[in-house]
Amino acid sequence: MNNLRQCALIPALLVTALLAGCAAGLPASKRICSSPEASPWTLLGELRWPHDLLFAGTTVGGISAIDYDRASGLYYLASDDRSTHDPARLYTARIRYDATGLHTVSLQQRITLLSARQQPFAPGKNPEPGVATPDAEALRVLPDGQSLLWSSEGDFARGFGPQLIQSGMDGQWLREWPLPPGHALSSAKGEGPRNNFTLEGMALSEDGQTLWTAMEAPLQQDGPMPAPGKTGGPIRITAYDVATQQPVRQLAYVPDALPSNLWIQRRALNGVSEILADRPDHLLVLERSFAPPLRFGARIYRISTRPDINTLNTPQLHSDKREALSKTLVLDLADAGLQSVDNIEGMSWGPPLPDGRRVLLLVSDNNFNPAEVTQFVALRQEAGSCAAGL
Repeated sequence: MNNLRQCALIPALLVTALLAGCAAGLPASKRICSSPEASPWTLLGELRWPHDLLFAGTTVGGISAIDYDRASGLYYLASDDRSTHDPARLYTARIRYDATGLHTVSLQQRITLLSARQQPFAPGKNPEPGVATPDAEALRVLPDGQSLLWSSEGDFARGFGPQLIQSGMDGQWLREWPLPPGHALSSAKGEGPRNNFTLEGMALSEDGQTLWTAMEAPLQQDGPMPAPGKTGGPIRITAYDVATQQPVRQLAYVPDALPSNLWIQRRALNGVSEILADRPDHLLVLERSFAPPLRFGARIYRISTRPDINTLNTPQLHSDKREALSKTLVLDLADAGLQSVDNIEGMSWGPPLPDGRRVLLLVSDNNFNPAEVTQFVALRQEAGSCAAGL
């Protein structure tokens, strides 16, 4: 019996004990050094939650984002439940790890997200008129320590596009940030964002002055989705001035092509599922791929934000133009020694280890699907000789 099935047999109400007991138990011995600009990475461990985990009266699933709040020592987790199972919500958690492994992920609190009317969001099957049903995909705690920003991919069927919403730490709606040009839902054929492929990633710079957002896929006018053997159009990554809450700059990023040898090509996809600040002038970009039946992949790339490039007001991008950024592979999760790679969507730095080594945390979205898992992964970055670029 594998670890996932063992976890499923444990009563869901014993949350902390459950999460400690369901560790994958992988040894911290797998080291990865995928490029000259990346340090070796050591897998600290992997934790998996059962499909039917309950906490504070809600079904825990759809975890699409994670961020660490230094002030409280808590991690904030966003669920992309469109108020279908329970009202749209966040969770807080404590994560315990050390140099020997990833030990526990203990849920602390459920936070109900409120609409601009200061009410919980209604379910998509019975929506509130004039209010979009949310689909939370990205989340960052803002520098003031009193609020957080989260993205919703939109409610296209009812005419609502993506949103950037600032909420209090208690889930109260505060304000909405403006979208970059071209990101709003468009009635023009072949223009605007694609349904369910909008604001998927978010990163906050180390100095707290710049917030980056990333689309999951190209705008329609910027080119096609990646295909087998073809990269598709570029994805827009936008910088916001946190003080003014206005978009000020934009980069163009081209995700990988799908493998050319896919035996089932229908519904296969690859796009950006998260971004994370890495030192002052770089971002980590998480590309998540899927090929049926239920085969996920995840690669982490590193890009520089230094190039003097700004596509913010460029109506249409092309992947063969000079605007596209170069990228360096940091890690292919297939090489990390995991039990399996699931639908990885969240990425956050955790507190460094006592010796100063950094820890990168990843989390997967199980889509409330019993064939998938909620997976937490902890990676330790070593100070290896191949860290010249860091």
